[in-house]
Amino acid sequence: MVRYLIVTARKGISSYQLAKELGITQKSSWFMGHRIRKACKNNDAILSGIIEMDETYIGGKEKNKHQHKKTQGTQGRSTKTKTPVVGMRSRDGMLVAAKMDKVNSVNIQTMIDNHTDTNVTLCTDEATIYKGIEGYKQLMVNHSAGEYVNGIVHTNGIESVWALLKRGYHGVFHHFSDKHIGRYVDEFVFRLNDGNVKRSTLDRIDSIMSGFSGNRLSYKMLVLM
Repeated sequence: MVRYLIVTARKGISSYQLAKELGITQKSSWFMGHRIRKACKNNDAILSGIIEMDETYIGGKEKNKHQHKKTQGTQGRSTKTKTPVVGMRSRDGMLVAAKMDKVNSVNIQTMIDNHTDTNVTLCTDEATIYKGIEGYKQLMVNHSAGEYVNGIVHTNGIESVWALLKRGYHGVFHHFSDKHIGRYVDEFVFRLNDGNVKRSTLDRIDSIMSGFSGNRLSYKMLVLM
């Protein structure tokens, strides 16, 4: 039942809602949810063809906070109060995304090397972190100049992923703690890959079941990690 609810909830399902559906405590549903999110993790995907790459920053908006709770100089992409997530999406819809502790050219290059074949074409914006990429054909759109599409060159696919993730964050969960955000990202990635609605519900649930092998997560591990 829990696996079904998580697989079929496009923007996720909160532990409070899950507790109501199952008739259990919120603490138990929170633990169950994270065990399933851990089973969603897949580090083996290799993307091919045209790949869109972009980064986003997850966290509450400073303008919505009380004045005494605001952190100065943290609007937009500051990592003082937000967590960076970097993703790549192929034009066939396959997605790789993960929390990145430090967003720089070295870590970006490593992610590309680990998750793409050698013949891909990368589509990015003009951010400095993408200007040092080596070994791949690269096309850029200049967002700062108001350019968002130039023929086949755009990042609309990966940006639609960020839109869905943020709708889940603001509308369903309301908060991802920094130490657990990686599993929430894995959950959204799973639903767009193996959990895609084009597959039957039973096949999507079976995909989660296969992820439990070797991915044990105890409550002690969860709260202390």
